[in-house]
Amino acid sequence: MGAVPDPVSDPVSDLGTPAADRVGELTDRLAAVRERVAAACRAAGRDPSEVDLLAVTKTIPAVDVAALLDLGLDAFAENRAQEAASKVDEVGALRPDAAPDWFFVGGLQRNKVRTVLPWVTRIDSVDSPRLARAIDKEVAKARDAGARGGPLPVLVQYSVDGDPDRGGVAPDGLVELTDLVTELPGLELAGLMAVAPLGWEPDAAFERIAQAHRATVGRHPGATVLSAGMSGDLESAIGHGSTVVRVGTALVGDRRIASE
Repeated sequence: MGAVPDPVSDPVSDLGTPAADRVGELTDRLAAVRERVAAACRAAGRDPSEVDLLAVTKTIPAVDVAALLDLGLDAFAENRAQEAASKVDEVGALRPDAAPDWFFVGGLQRNKVRTVLPWVTRIDSVDSPRLARAIDKEVAKARDAGARGGPLPVLVQYSVDGDPDRGGVAPDGLVELTDLVTELPGLELAGLMAVAPLGWEPDAAFERIAQAHRATVGRHPGATVLSAGMSGDLESAIGHGSTVVRVGTALVGDRRIASE
């Protein structure tokens, strides 16, 4: 694809968008990703409207997010609390009339919950009772202060193989954690999020993930969201019932913000 553009020197228009060649690149990438999603849905006998595209915008500059907003995307995922907070503000300044949804998809430290809460639409990586309780506590504070009117939707991050280095609740802890989330007044269990482990055959991984999701929905009927599948394996995930695919590299390439 050639050299990675320098976000410091890369030209930006008066509308707060990248140079024309970058906008063209994002346009082409978005069209290709949308066609992959549509093709995967056709192969699985599903309606493409059943699958949401979540743009993973970590490490890309706010002007790229603004361009993606202009192209019709409205859901963005970040995984670093500090970077995300500043980027949300920048995007808000660039597109003050837009109202995108922002999702947190990475490992979240309990002491960063307060940083994330003012801008996040949903936290997709609740992987422990301690984190769930920390989020609930901060939501309660926000509601008491009048900054939030209702519970915060969350996804429980499920680990197929229970590897503690990758994050996610192990299979033997899933029921306990999902039950806890439904009991906490500040949280709303929206569903599960999962990543296919490296080295696993995607269909095998996503079938296990789908089984866990079906069991969760059987216990908690409102937990219908299944966020599974990324740039390299979204077709398999859609074939196994994913309702959200998280796409980064295929959509935005390897572009980096200046601090990277």
